[in-house]
Amino acid sequence: MTPLHLQLANSILRRVIKRLHFPLEVMLVCVRWYAAYPLSLRNLEEMMAERGVCVDHATVHRWALKILPVLASVFRTRKSPVGGSWRVDETYILVGSQWKYLYRAVDRMGQTVDFLLTARRDEAAARRFFEQAINQHDVPEKITIDKSGANTAAVRGLLEDSGLAIELRQSKYLNNIVEQDHRAIKRRVRPMMGFKTFHTARRLITGIETMHMIRKGQMNGPKGSTASPAQQFYSLAI
Repeated sequence: MTPLHLQLANSILRRVIKRLHFPLEVMLVCVRWYAAYPLSLRNLEEMMAERGVCVDHATVHRWALKILPVLASVFRTRKSPVGGSWRVDETYILVGSQWKYLYRAVDRMGQTVDFLLTARRDEAAARRFFEQAINQHDVPEKITIDKSGANTAAVRGLLEDSGLAIELRQSKYLNNIVEQDHRAIKRRVRPMMGFKTFHTARRLITGIETMHMIRKGQMNGPKGSTASPAQQFYSLAI
């Protein structure tokens, strides 16, 4: 067994990779590149072939679907706290030739608060996103949204039902920071030419968002650590 496989003995990944017959180091490199850079699966197949590793693009896709959600789950336990002023917006993602909706929030410093892919853009979807974000990060001081009726109704309904004291602001100007942050995700998704199923989209976007947060320095590590984003990503497997 390789050193990384030995370290993995008690990892949550152990069951996931049990029937995958490549070295874990190779699989992690492939799924990190796929989540981090605007590459197609065939690009990755060619790049690995140049390094003497013969792996089919469909196999890389299968690895990504299995491994990325597990690493994202571990990342959530190591994620740094975010600020108390949230900027919330949604963007479009093509799934099975139909547009779906990716709800996203960042704090005033641009750190990702949370994200949620939904089939619809309505009050129920918006509320589900806000509740998920609050469960992850506790109650914010302020939430800034655009003038979307669904988002407004979701926040106001949440405040009425919970009694939480959150300042609600509607400002497209203040939300420029989250709109700009969408670009990093859209830039990575574009070479994928749309997702075939909602299940696939949700799993891969989870990995893309996780890598994006790691690059923004949102992962807790040992004090004084200077680990690169790649090293931080690989550490999630241990």
